[in-house]
Amino acid sequence: MASPTSTNPAHAHFESFLQAQLCQNVLSSFQGLCQALGLESGGGLPQYHKIKTQLNYWSAKSLWAKLDKRAGQPVYQQGQACANTKCLVVGAGPCGLRAAVELALLGARVVLVEKRTKFSRHNVLHLWPFTIHDLRALGAKKFYGRFCTGTLDHVSIRQLQLLLLKVALLLGVEIHWGVTFTGLQPPPKQGSGWRAQLQPNPPAQLANYEFDVLISAAGGKFIPEGFTVREMRGKLAIGITANFVNTRTVEETQVPEISGVARIYNQSFFQSLLKATGIDLENIVYYKDDTHYFVMTAKKQCLLRLGVLRQDWPETDRLLGSANVVPEALQRFAQEAADFATHGKLGKLEFAKDARGRPDVSAFDFTSMMRADSSARVQEKHGARLLLGLVGDCLVEPFWPLGTGVARGFLAAFDAAWMVKRWAEGAEPLEVLAERESLYQLLSQTSPENMHRNVAQYGLDPATRYPNLNLRAVSPNQVRDLYDVMAKEPVWKSDKTDSGKRDSGSVGKQEELLRWCQEQTAGYPGVHVTDLSSSWADGLALCALVNRLRPGLLEPSELQGMGAVEATSWALKMAEHELGITPVLSAQAVVAGSDPLGLIAYLSHFHSAFKSTPHSPGPASQSPSGTSSAVLFLGKLQRTLQRTRAKENGEDAGGKKLRLEVEAETPSTEKPPVPESGVPLTPPSQHQEASGEDLCALCGEHLYILERLCADGRFYHRSCFCCCVCEATLWPGGYGQHPGDGRFYCLQHLPSPGHKEDGNDRGPESQDLVTPDDNMPSSPLTPMAPLEGASPIPSPKPIRQLIRLSSPERQRLSSLNLTPDSEMEPPPKPPRSCTALARQALEGSFVGWGVPTQSPQVLMAMEEEEGNSSSSEEEDEEEGDVALDPDMELVLQAITNNSGTLDKYPTWQRTLLRRAKEEQMKRFCKAQAVQLRLNEIEASLRELEAEGKKLELALRNQSSSLEQQKALWLEQLLHLVQKKNSLVAEEAELMITVQELSLEEKQLQLDQELRSYMNRNETPKTAADQQAENRILKELVNVVNQRDALIRFQEERRLSELASGPGA
Repeated sequence: MASPTSTNPAHAHFESFLQAQLCQNVLSSFQGLCQALGLESGGGLPQYHKIKTQLNYWSAKSLWAKLDKRAGQPVYQQGQACANTKCLVVGAGPCGLRAAVELALLGARVVLVEKRTKFSRHNVLHLWPFTIHDLRALGAKKFYGRFCTGTLDHVSIRQLQLLLLKVALLLGVEIHWGVTFTGLQPPPKQGSGWRAQLQPNPPAQLANYEFDVLISAAGGKFIPEGFTVREMRGKLAIGITANFVNTRTVEETQVPEISGVARIYNQSFFQSLLKATGIDLENIVYYKDDTHYFVMTAKKQCLLRLGVLRQDWPETDRLLGSANVVPEALQRFAQEAADFATHGKLGKLEFAKDARGRPDVSAFDFTSMMRADSSARVQEKHGARLLLGLVGDCLVEPFWPLGTGVARGFLAAFDAAWMVKRWAEGAEPLEVLAERESLYQLLSQTSPENMHRNVAQYGLDPATRYPNLNLRAVSPNQVRDLYDVMAKEPVWKSDKTDSGKRDSGSVGKQEELLRWCQEQTAGYPGVHVTDLSSSWADGLALCALVNRLRPGLLEPSELQGMGAVEATSWALKMAEHELGITPVLSAQAVVAGSDPLGLIAYLSHFHSAFKSTPHSPGPASQSPSGTSSAVLFLGKLQRTLQRTRAKENGEDAGGKKLRLEVEAETPSTEKPPVPESGVPLTPPSQHQEASGEDLCALCGEHLYILERLCADGRFYHRSCFCCCVCEATLWPGGYGQHPGDGRFYCLQHLPSPGHKEDGNDRGPESQDLVTPDDNMPSSPLTPMAPLEGASPIPSPKPIRQLIRLSSPERQRLSSLNLTPDSEMEPPPKPPRSCTALARQALEGSFVGWGVPTQSPQVLMAMEEEEGNSSSSEEEDEEEGDVALDPDMELVLQAITNNSGTLDKYPTWQRTLLRRAKEEQMKRFCKAQAVQLRLNEIEASLRELEAEGKKLELALRNQSSSLEQQKALWLEQLLHLVQKKNSLVAEEAELMITVQELSLEEKQLQLDQELRSYMNRNETPKTAADQQAENRILKELVNVVNQRDALIRFQEERRLSELASGPGA
């Protein structure tokens, strides 16, 4: 073994190679190493074995051990699996380098071309567990000692590229810098191969390089010819990234990272940010790496108001173009947001420099993301076949808030290398393509939760990574269009269906709808449905239909003496409140017959939702399977909040407990359903109905059928129905109408008449920031100095189990003895079992809840056991944190409340922080996935509205058109209405998830506030402290009640689905 002070030049070059932090330094030190050993770089896997044999250096042995372990996996066949395969990889990004490493391990000759000459991207990437294990197995800690040592798992793009570049060089990958790939050069004649068109002036050896496989990892802006991409467009989303210099001072190291906080569930934080700085964000993330990295989503109106954008342009490229962005204002925006999020603990924020020497801050658009329709192709000419594959952003552009970019990029690199292995084995081209497309179908669905748990077993074989893998999901027949033989005429292909002749062989939709309505209303006295217009004018048919689908709401005998408008109004109201069928026209329009298309669209909603319901005179299901129970729940929630606010604004609520009035609160299901409380027993007066559904109640413009959104009996454009402050789309259960100005607001911006500044009257539905008095503790919601080791964003506990409390249990919760009993005996000496230790610590960790404080002996024993379990520094490096069973997760959750004792036990403190951050990241990613889908739904609804407008104009204006053409247009319109109803139902399901996230976040915040009071001694508490503590406790009970209502709703829906499922 060579000593650390060895003067061997190869050893010095190797040390320089390990420590190099610039791309050019890496290349020069590796070139020096090869020259010192008498080797040529880029010699493939044999070069690695020569370096390992000749470099007998103690510092390299641990790295050789890791690389040998990886290369020794059976799938690589000792580097002979692809020994006769030549590959060209385009792009030295993380995914391109990772693909090159796998191909080199398979034994292929790999040439990589990169148009840049240095790595300069400071942005930080979130890492999934398998990516951490994968990089550690390649020696990441050897190349970058600070790899994944913080409370969050991440790495900067530059550092990731550097360590993968070093591995690729060691494994013999031939890399050419400053070379741009511009296209393919087909073989000119029989016996020749495929080459690349490169600029500028590539070396002759590279220009004449013939290859069998091309892997493109050149980013989303470059897609090889032959591949088609589709755009996934959503609502306008403007991202801002900023990198600040990390001087690694003690103060900087103590600032906690922010794994992600989103407005969708923590509105109070963003409200405080808006009040303090005028900055309006949707989310924010802070990672501490080589730089202080912040990424956030900003609202366009805020950027315009603060002067970041000069003008509002409809084109996104023009809106965020360099000519329209004010650099100084953008820098000031990013600095203020970062300073607020970290409570100013980072000191003076100085921007890091980008590749051009400018401040590293930028605004980018992720409104639309590109996704390739296929992941691979085969081209053949003059008998020479070329396999083309995509990885990285040119395959799927990632949605940054989800943190999926590098993880799915690595998976795609593994899948592409597996495809090359199958190609080298001689498998048929169509079989190789079918397998690759089967894997591609899984890529967008992958998450850490639905992949194999044992990340140590991950390898090149897809079966080691994907559970329930089906490599035959796509058949060879389905990928024939991906095999292009250039000598033949190209095969015309189209995945579009002939939309001009929809359901041409079946009965028309209008006739089917009429027949269904006749069946459902048959047998009711005075009801004779002969058409879809005049037969509904008296209101009897509509009441009969509602009664058939939900018996017990209104008996036919009660209709006697009721006018047509009154009966129709009642039916519309009951259909909305009890069936989830939102009206698209008013009672007056139904009676007058002035909107026949609107009536047909309205009745088609009944048909599409209940056509599978068997025709029976008996009662329908309590939760009709055809309607969205989420729509019903959100409607009830919105009406409950409106009644609550009406009481608060008009009269004193008398301290009555607020609750969600949902049917889940009633345990008995034997009684017939009755209208929910708050629905009048007499028909609503005509002034409550919309005076004209053809006009928007806000803008006064014309409303087409698919544009109509009904709220509180009036009709609006969906684009008009938004918060008048932040312009956010309003959803049921998440908005309110101010009684003073009549405008609509989201809950965050809804003004509260008579709102007190101390916040003591804050209701459970209010999201306004509490203004603490002098005696209140520092809250995570306010820009104050956080507690040591605490995040400015409330951190979730590792696991939170949903609790369902009965009324006596709630009473006991509100009357708990909050004073610790000092006379209680200390806990017995802890046993040696770690699981038993966890249980005992859990029982004694809730300080201030009338339970004794946990003895420090428990934590000391756990700390000692942890110390004994680490047999070596290398194992600690591999495993990172302690693997926890469910019992240990519980004890960590409990110990969180005793943060003062954690300073004595750094191992468990670190584990606690990491677990809490991981759970926070999961919730943030879940919220961002919901937000992404909501934006996509909103964009889809806008497209449907535009199509529906054209069809409706054609139906209303083309009176001379043939009846066959009109019927076709009507069928297409009804199809669009059905698609809209499906999207609205999905949107409601997502809003239920938003309610869950919001209530969970609020419970966490209230729990932290309550514990900060309860962990104090009783003597220093003032009357204001006691009052605040009682208020928080009441709010906590209210939040528990609301979460309990959601649990009951979900349980009832689950039981309903089981009852209506196959074989029920």
